[in-house]
Amino acid sequence: MTAMPRYVPSSTRIQGARWQRSSYSNGMNNCVETATLDSGPSAGLRAVRDSKNTAGPALLFSPGPWESFVNCLR
Repeated sequence: MTAMPRYVPSSTRIQGARWQRSSYSNGMNNCVETATLDSGPSAGLRAVRDSKNTAGPALLFSPGPWESFVNCLR
């Protein structure tokens, strides 16, 4: 069994992702964007990227740790 990837060097490599920006993002574009991956070897993971660099790297999180992180922010 191979380990799940934890990042991709360019978020443009993630096919079919529908990126969502935080509603707290302002016109300065200083936020993150997330996408739930629906297919391929990373299906079910949450991708996170910098909204200022949409072609840059993306971190990948499994659902449990991502939910814990978001709950801690609240």
